Amino acid sequence: MIRNGRRKIALTAVAGASVLALGLTACGAGGGNEGSGGDGDRALRVWAGSQTPITANYNPFAPTVLHGALGPIYEPLFFYNKTADAEPVGLIGDSFEYNEDGTAITITIKPDLKWSDGEPLTAADVAFSFTYEANNPEGNGLVSAEATDDTTVVLTYTTAQYTTEFQRLGSTYILPEHVWSEVTDFANFANEEPVGSGAYVVDKTTSESYTLVANENFRDADELGVKKVQYIAVDNNQTAQDLLAAGKLDWTGMFIPNPDDVTGNGAIDWINTPQDPTVLYTCSNTELGCTGPQTDVAVRQALNVAIDRTAIKDKAFVGLTGDISPTFALLPRDEKWVADSANEVSPQEANADEAGEILEAAGYTKGSSGIYEKDGVPVELSLISVDGWTDYNDAAKLIAEQAEAAGIKVTASTVQWQEFSDARQGGDFQLIVGGVIGTSVADPFQIYRDWFGGTAVESTAAVGTEVPAGRWNFSRYSNPVVDQAIQAAVSTNDEAEKKELYGTIQTEIVRDLPYIPLVINATQTFYNTKDFTGWPTEENLYAFPPSWGAIAAGYVLTQLEPVK
Repeated sequence: MIRNGRRKIALTAVAGASVLALGLTACGAGGGNEGSGGDGDRALRVWAGSQTPITANYNPFAPTVLHGALGPIYEPLFFYNKTADAEPVGLIGDSFEYNEDGTAITITIKPDLKWSDGEPLTAADVAFSFTYEANNPEGNGLVSAEATDDTTVVLTYTTAQYTTEFQRLGSTYILPEHVWSEVTDFANFANEEPVGSGAYVVDKTTSESYTLVANENFRDADELGVKKVQYIAVDNNQTAQDLLAAGKLDWTGMFIPNPDDVTGNGAIDWINTPQDPTVLYTCSNTELGCTGPQTDVAVRQALNVAIDRTAIKDKAFVGLTGDISPTFALLPRDEKWVADSANEVSPQEANADEAGEILEAAGYTKGSSGIYEKDGVPVELSLISVDGWTDYNDAAKLIAEQAEAAGIKVTASTVQWQEFSDARQGGDFQLIVGGVIGTSVADPFQIYRDWFGGTAVESTAAVGTEVPAGRWNFSRYSNPVVDQAIQAAVSTNDEAEKKELYGTIQTEIVRDLPYIPLVINATQTFYNTKDFTGWPTEENLYAFPPSWGAIAAGYVLTQLEPVK
């Protein structure tokens, strides 16, 4: 969505035995009796990806933040539905307006808001939030954030901010100044008793689950149907699948190759909404400390054409994924932003001969073992994925087989979530099967800035240092041509100019492949339609539906009602 400088936007408010013994709130999935939706006292039971042990961390800027903090507790000003090119919905915010040159945004928030501890939520909190270090990294361009009265705040930037609308208004978490003004080391703040604006507050956190209950000071507290949400820890997909089938889990986003296995109980329904790229992260940048054969662009290019994406889609994801574009534009939604039609879709079939030609042109020769090498060093790579993520684990095994056929040795292994998180944050890896967060508006800019922006736009860091909060460039990619185009794209409201800039970015990233595209992930969401109503459906896809979705999951919770 591109805004005119003078346009004002008015917004519409609109099973493992150990897990089964966790003491899940209520039991069964019957309607109308104990364990049914009933009067709303029954907890909605959710798995959003947490594994045991759960550690209380509700800091929205922490890499290990618990999912319930992002949307159910902390909110941005507006909610953007990433499944459609639609107007945003007001959360804390009510409306916003750009000045004529796009350098200032005047935001009006809803009146009479309160934080969950009962303190007033005013424009002063919004102004504070935008100037808080975690929300305002160096290079953000913010000149000032000024509350002109209790419900109005003016954000002023050095350049026009049309392209960063979602980043500013849809993903900047609003913080209570009376709490966070005392937090000087936000990176290490566990925030075990969070004060937020969202529909829920923390009731209890254990190593096996955490429970949120209705925030009595929420702006729409009287309309909140689900009063209690229990997020459980599950260590693998199979256990979560068993819990769904047994009626012990109400909402999750996960991959199940045969959905009939969990829908047979008459309570669970499902939807598939492919939105997010699945890729191979490569630690690509030697200047920032990456080591290994994957730092050579020729190795990344060879691996890219050695991959049989059709086989991966069919065997690892049972045909539920979408085709991925190496430009990272989501097709068909973003097809107007693909500058060169030759880059529309990544190659679908493996081409081992082409992979060999790429390597040989770069000075590699095939050794007696059948693996290419240079200067006596074979092209041997380690590839990790999260233990229990069966679709990603299967994809990793297939990639290892396909790579070996092209003379590249890939050793696939699985790790626990925390090890995965630490590896990608610190850069201690060669290859990872992982996801990229798809854009929440019909424009790939957010991916370009957050995932491909380098040190010039504060989107990455040297190996051994965590990637900055709110940025996701785990590959440590840093390309001055890309950075310059990103910075220029921030300020333009001209579609032709933006497409030209995106074309520059696409040429660089399609060649360099710091993330090797695999598929648009099969995003299956399973939810209990017998006990709860109001879920996103194909007919009314008002939000991205998986339980792990930041911000969207909080919005979905406010739309649900227990079946009476």
